[in-house]
Amino acid sequence: MHKRLRRIAVILTIVAASVAGAGFAQSVRAETTVHVGLTNSTTDAPFFIAEEKGYFKEAGLHAEFVPFASAAKMVPSLGIGELDAAGGAASSALYNAVERGIDIKVIADKAHHQSDFDHAGLVVRKDLIDGGKFKSYSDLRGLRVAVSGKGSSDESVLNEALKAGALKWGDVTVEYMGFAEQPAAYANGAIDAGIPAEPALTTVVKAGTGVLFARVGAFYPMQQGGVLIYGVNFLDHGRDVGEKFVEAYIRAVRFYNDAILNGTLTGPTAPEVISILTKYTPIKDPNFFRATTPPAINPDGVLNLEGMRKDWEFFKDMKEIDGTVPVDRVVDLSFVKDALKVLGPYHPIKSSQITR
Repeated sequence: MHKRLRRIAVILTIVAASVAGAGFAQSVRAETTVHVGLTNSTTDAPFFIAEEKGYFKEAGLHAEFVPFASAAKMVPSLGIGELDAAGGAASSALYNAVERGIDIKVIADKAHHQSDFDHAGLVVRKDLIDGGKFKSYSDLRGLRVAVSGKGSSDESVLNEALKAGALKWGDVTVEYMGFAEQPAAYANGAIDAGIPAEPALTTVVKAGTGVLFARVGAFYPMQQGGVLIYGVNFLDHGRDVGEKFVEAYIRAVRFYNDAILNGTLTGPTAPEVISILTKYTPIKDPNFFRATTPPAINPDGVLNLEGMRKDWEFFKDMKEIDGTVPVDRVVDLSFVKDALKVLGPYHPIKSSQITR
């Protein structure tokens, strides 16, 4: 009898150890770190929200953010696994990487340009406006214009502004610099114009060095300005992690959308979103974010494929790609579709539903 009890005790000990081991394994998995490339734009807000609100943690993830001047510069890191995910403009480098057999995909919307409210625009140096040297798109001729990165879709945006003035590529001198560098460039006269995104746009306007001439949505409506990109880690051997990541991301996008009212950060969740932005960005003044125009991000992660195809045509015309890789080959909609099966449709919250 005693031997039998001892055997049962041993078995129970083994079972307990196994359960403890499983719990330990789960806690280890809960600490899975993912590296996310950022472009220092307000379009990064969903990443910060997902981390701060615990959406990543609930998915068993912890995000470490790595800043880049442009998404085009993230492509090599995505291709070799230094980055797991990234957010920024789609680029010609993305298509060229896929052509070389590197597994990189555009997964979801990170920002698109709407005509009614838009987070980016054509900003012209104030002295050129005040002096009457710049009155219309045609006055871009001969100017030095900042674009976030060579081969980025921001080049296509500039091209649309040029076409609005009956100009062509080559009629301006393009200066490539990240959004964070552009405010200083306006101030010291290194550039005459640019297409900065928030918060750089408001920084320049508030400094009195630049004037917002037109928002991107006015001359290129529904352009796919920013995208969520997955690299080889999530696509080749970490699909389950990639699925959890995009679920957390879309939850954050929806919380962010609940902060927007009439194209401003005045919606029900705005106080918390602004608090998160002041925590995760160098800008610590809440009033600054109240004065900015938030980017439009689809609450279901839906991409504007027509806008991407238009940019693709520009890349091809510029010979930045040879055209053998179409848009459909760089897009993977399955992650978002699977996430929506779990999350269901988006239902905007009301102020009365916010717990104070």
